[in-house]
Amino acid sequence: MSARLVVLASGWGSNAQSIIDAEKAQLLDVQVVGVVSNHLDAFVLTRARDAAIPAFHVGREEGEDRHTYDSRLAHVVKALKPDVVVLAGWMRILSNHFITAVDAPIINVHPALPGEFAGTQAIERAFAERDSGRVSSGVMVHLVPDEGVDDGPVLGTTVVPILESDMLEDFATRMHQAEHHLLVNVLSQFTATISHLSS
Repeated sequence: MSARLVVLASGWGSNAQSIIDAEKAQLLDVQVVGVVSNHLDAFVLTRARDAAIPAFHVGREEGEDRHTYDSRLAHVVKALKPDVVVLAGWMRILSNHFITAVDAPIINVHPALPGEFAGTQAIERAFAERDSGRVSSGVMVHLVPDEGVDDGPVLGTTVVPILESDMLEDFATRMHQAEHHLLVNVLSQFTATISHLSS
């Protein structure tokens, strides 16, 4: 049976699209059962609707505290009965309350290697170090067991060189391509393990 995936993304959604495309091409034995964004105008919601995938906007209401928001978010996600929740450009730190309530493995993709550039603007921060000798960065996919930022158990990594000829846009493009490829590969292995354990 195909693993049920719920994808959380805040913006453009290219990582979500890589999952959708891989499912359609039967490169992933999954079913994306929902895409959730915290921004109403996020293009990832359009990508989901174009693929006939249920799309949900769960925005933070004015004055709403983190616990209340995460409770509403968890209610939407849990109702979709995911086997795996994928953070594909989700720009909020999830609370332990959400993680416990959802009761499914949560996987995040981050454009940096373990121990480097946690948080936002990771690609830009890595590229800014080229002048001081940095020659590469990379991408990781990891589990999200708690509220730690980009520091959960690592499921996969890939190194991306920073070329002397690179403009930031060139490097960013290769980093995003690496994200897409690694995320699909890790999900393929991870969901196969889940399917084996449940069979």
